[in-house]
Amino acid sequence: MAKPLLNSCCLCQSTRNGSIISGILAIVLSIITIVVIFTTRVHFKTIVFDFIPNDIVKIILVINLCMTILISLLMIAGVLKRNHYLMVPWVVLGIMIAIGLLISVIYTAVVFFIDGYVLTGVLWLIFGLICCAVLTYCWCVVYSEYANLSEENERGRYNKQPYRR
Repeated sequence: MAKPLLNSCCLCQSTRNGSIISGILAIVLSIITIVVIFTTRVHFKTIVFDFIPNDIVKIILVINLCMTILISLLMIAGVLKRNHYLMVPWVVLGIMIAIGLLISVIYTAVVFFIDGYVLTGVLWLIFGLICCAVLTYCWCVVYSEYANLSEENERGRYNKQPYRR
């Protein structure tokens, strides 16, 4: 059985509250990113398929962000209803995004270094790794709440500890 990685969020909040905050944060960041995509002239590139037109990349990114919003809403509903099955998509999505972010940060920093933008590469690497660490911590909080709810579900309704009802 999965064991919780953390007992609290930020040393003062429960993993339940931390999971809700992580879901809200994911929704807010997704909405902000969608607004930025549609209001700015930024050229997005993919790492492997660099021949795809910029408009198609934007559409794919917006669809992914909309799915992130839906999965985050599902996770928040799972936390509020104490149903760990509703949290599974977010747990899977969160670790995939963390791995993808790490690869993207390292790749982009290396491209900056190769192109001669050393300061930009260093700053990108520092801030990107900080973002990756925060995302991984949020994932650990949600995973810990998932493990707690999963364990609670295994014990059954009448075997739950009184303070966890």
